[in-house]
Amino acid sequence: MADKRWETIRVQFCDHAGCEVRLEAELVYPAEFLPDQPPRLVSKRCSRGLECNMWNNMTCIWAGTNPMYDPFEK
Repeated sequence: MADKRWETIRVQFCDHAGCEVRLEAELVYPAEFLPDQPPRLVSKRCSRGLECNMWNNMTCIWAGTNPMYDPFEK
């Protein structure tokens, strides 16, 4: 059976939240009988995304409210 879990991609400071945040990805790992398959990226999120969604204005792609702005893009 496939294994689905959230893993931290990186930790860095966010200007909007005013603190360090964890950027996480939900990965699905294949079953044991398909070991050569790479994990699949299902979703991504920010550890402070829920708090940012409660603000009156849009924040960023990681919070899911503004798909045009990624503050962590380099």
